Parts: sequence; C-alpha cells; structure tokens
Amino acid sequence: MGCSTCATGKDGSPKGCKNNGTCGTDGCNKLTVFDWLSNMSLPNGVEPFNCVEIRFKNGRKHFFKNTENLTLSIGDVVATEASPGHDVGIVTLTGELVRVQMKKKKVKEDSEEVLKIYRKATQRDIDVWQEARDREDKMKVRAREIAIRLNLHMKISDIEFQGDASKATFYYTAEERVDFRQLIKEFAREFNTRIEMRQIGFRQEAARLGGIGSCGRELCCSTWLTDFRSVNTSAARYQQLSLNPQKLAGQCGKLKCCLNYELDTYLDALKSFPRTEEKLYTKKGTAVCQKIDIFQGFLWYAYEGDWMNWHKLTPEKANLVIKANKDKEPVASLEEYEVVVTADANANPDFNNVVGQDSLTRFDKPKTATKKRRKSTKRKKGKPSNNNNA
Repeated sequence: MGCSTCATGKDGSPKGCKNNGTCGTDGCNKLTVFDWLSNMSLPNGVEPFNCVEIRFKNGRKHFFKNTENLTLSIGDVVATEASPGHDVGIVTLTGELVRVQMKKKKVKEDSEEVLKIYRKATQRDIDVWQEARDREDKMKVRAREIAIRLNLHMKISDIEFQGDASKATFYYTAEERVDFRQLIKEFAREFNTRIEMRQIGFRQEAARLGGIGSCGRELCCSTWLTDFRSVNTSAARYQQLSLNPQKLAGQCGKLKCCLNYELDTYLDALKSFPRTEEKLYTKKGTAVCQKIDIFQGFLWYAYEGDWMNWHKLTPEKANLVIKANKDKEPVASLEEYEVVVTADANANPDFNNVVGQDSLTRFDKPKTATKKRRKSTKRKKGKPSNNNNA
C-alpha cells in the first residue's frame, strides 16, 4: 500500500508525501480504509458520529469515543485511554462510516470495550512513543534467547509497547499450552516494565509480520483482509486444483485464504454438472466419470473395462442419461449423446506467442553451420598477421 506518487529517494524517504512512511493520507499504512462518505454533508440537525477508528501497531484497530468533541481527521495522532496509563495511535476513520463498521463488527456504542480519547498527542507523547518503538527489536531478540534458555516450545513473533511505555505486550505462537510463569519473571527483571503475554494464531502472526505471497503481491491478511475464515481442502477439490501442500499453503503454514475467493463462483457453475461419483448405465456398459472441465462445460466418461476410450458429453446430455436411468428407460450407448469434434484443416492454432519470441521452434534448427563458423573464426584469430612476421 502506498501513495500514487510514492517512491524511494536517496536517503530512503518516500518522494511522494515525504513523511517517512507515516503518510498524511494514511495510504502507506496497513489495512487502510477509503472513506467514501467523507465528501457528503450531513442533513440539517444531525450531529456527527462521536466515535472514531484508531489504528495501532501492525493493523491493530479499535473504536474510541470522542467525548471531548475534538476536531479529528484521518492521520491525526491521538492519546487514548488504556489500562493502565494511555496509548498512542493514528486515526484511520471518522464520520458515519465508523457507525457502519461498528454495526458490521457488532460493537455497540455504549459498550465497555469502547474507550475514550483523551487528547491529541503532544510532542512529548510522540517522543516517548517513538523511543518505546525503537526498543522493541532489541527486546524481541533478547526475549527469544530467554525463551530458548527456559526450553519453552513457543515463538515470540512480535512485541508492542503501549504509548506511554508503561506496558509491553508479547505476541507469541505455540502449538501446545505453555507455562510461562517463570518467563514473565525473567522478562520483568530483564526489561523492567509491565509484561502481558498474548497468544495469537499462525494467520494472525503472518498478518502482523507481513510479507510477499506467491502471487507477487503483499499478503492479503496484512493489507486489507480483516476476518479469517476457515479454509478446507474441499475448496481446492471444487476448483480442480492439485492437493499439493507446498503450493496450497501460505506463509503462515495454513491453507491460503485466496482459495475461498472464487469458491462461490465454482459452486454456482457446478450446479449444472452431475455428481462425478454418479455412474451412467447403458446397454453397452456402465460408464464412470473420468474428468470434468468447468470452464468449457464438458465431462468425459469411460466404460468399465475400456478405460482408454473416453467419451465427451455436455452436462445437459449427462443429465438426460441420468434421468433416463431413474425412469428405467434403456439407453443404448453414450455414443448417441457424445459431442462430435470436427477438426478444420484450414483453422489456425488458437495459441498465442506469450514468450515474446519470433519462433516457437527456434531450438529445432540444426546448429552445424554455426559450429563451422565458430571454428573458422577461431582459426583466423590464431593466425599471425603479415606485419608481425615481417
């Protein structure tokens, strides 16, 4: 995510907004939301919604009440209520769209989890916040060393300081239950701060750390995806994908979330197809489905005992045979319903030169002439000139 004119300069700062990643329009941050209601004015007599959405480190977002009626806009740094002390975050959403988001996430305006905003962050608040953020990487390395020394089967993935540096939250992943009572004592003695341990899943860990997926783009969970739905291997089966764990798994080690994106479209397309395990009974024999092509809309069947010869049918024809079997009407053979493919000799091939080369058969040409030329050039280079002999 970034500005439309964002690029890296000589000193590492972006050329677009020149805010070193803290974009004034909040375009360089994770899970950015476009406020499409910002240019719309409220009707007369309607007060603006007094709750705002604030983002903290690595996409962590919460809703807060603007009890002081502060004039807030996207990108403002504010000090919010926390337990204990206060926290510092960036405003990511204001106005009526916050009401829509709270309704979507089933968060009530008068609930106890909606805390209040104290003030706009002063320069002292920002300095303390930045100093605490600079300590996080060194603390993470030291915390992992302590966890290894105590033989704890856990991975500390991230550390987040509170805005006033009074508390540090350690995010960790573990496959089993971990007894970290001794670990908290070691952390409190080593770092001299209040410690909170919070376990997260592997998908949440990938969302916090970020990365590049196999598609070449940033991870969906770290840029725009906010809810993690369960992904099953049946989603890959419906889409005719090979069940290869290395290709289906993301950086979190779980099945990729993008397997669910086109699943509904495939399920709608498969409604017209008969079930693959349903057999077709004819007088010639029993036919079993061997393959389906959802995009072209064809099925291939083969008789039992004659597995090499496949018969191509459309879903409509296959459903007619199934209906005839249910009505106990005999069907002579699948050849009556088979799709006949006629090859046109004058038809051009439907492939395109995606490689960008002139000839796809350029490696099939003999290379004897080129070898002779290379030998002749080597001989000419080896012969001394007449001037040197003189």
